[in-house]
Amino acid sequence: MSGEVRLIPLRGIPELDEGGDLGALLVESVGRAGGLEAGDILVVAQKAVSKVEGRVVRLADVEPSARARELAGDEDARRIEVILRESRDIVRTRPPLIIAETSHGFVCASAGVDASNAKGPDTVVLLPLDPDASARRLRDRIRELAGVDVGVVVSDSFGRPFRRGTTDVALGVSGLTPLRDLRGQRDAAGYELHATEIAVADEIASAAELAMGKTEGVPAVVVRGVAVAGEGSGADLLMPRERDLFR
Repeated sequence: MSGEVRLIPLRGIPELDEGGDLGALLVESVGRAGGLEAGDILVVAQKAVSKVEGRVVRLADVEPSARARELAGDEDARRIEVILRESRDIVRTRPPLIIAETSHGFVCASAGVDASNAKGPDTVVLLPLDPDASARRLRDRIRELAGVDVGVVVSDSFGRPFRRGTTDVALGVSGLTPLRDLRGQRDAAGYELHATEIAVADEIASAAELAMGKTEGVPAVVVRGVAVAGEGSGADLLMPRERDLFR
């Protein structure tokens, strides 16, 4: 599938505003880093995408509901209200912590609503409305400007039920196969694999986060050396409700 893998951080991208041409900024930055190659995968932080898509909320514009005030504890009830609005289902609560299922089907803390790396005090950033569509638009724009077809992953940090710490996962995908299905293949000892599927897009997103960091101001990374070109979506990685053993 791959040998040596390179992670190339894209630096020098300015603070992003609604309507900004993120694709052009990425192409300009990657040009300074040596350019793109066919088969590269561009991992872009969700917040960069959300900012240019206008998915930013000023808490001053939010009136919290009674439910939000109930769940807030000592936290800002306005932020809790935004979380409730972004949620399709509340999975667990331990005020002020909320684990929610978003309209996309992601199960995550705070429905993806986050104040870190936002647009300033008292603002929060929401997930893109359609991360797969966001990935497709970026891929098309990069192909238009750079003349190279690359894979695109829109990534974000998620926690995990039985592991400490967060790791990045793929919310949106374009130009690559997000799952590697090994069912029916045999391992080195001859054992036939019956259930093994590798979340390749999540692994790529997590690897890219090592070069991206949380406080370094690096919103995108080129991942080079992973041969997973194909077609698929971030939605392919969602666990079907009937197979979810934790709800």
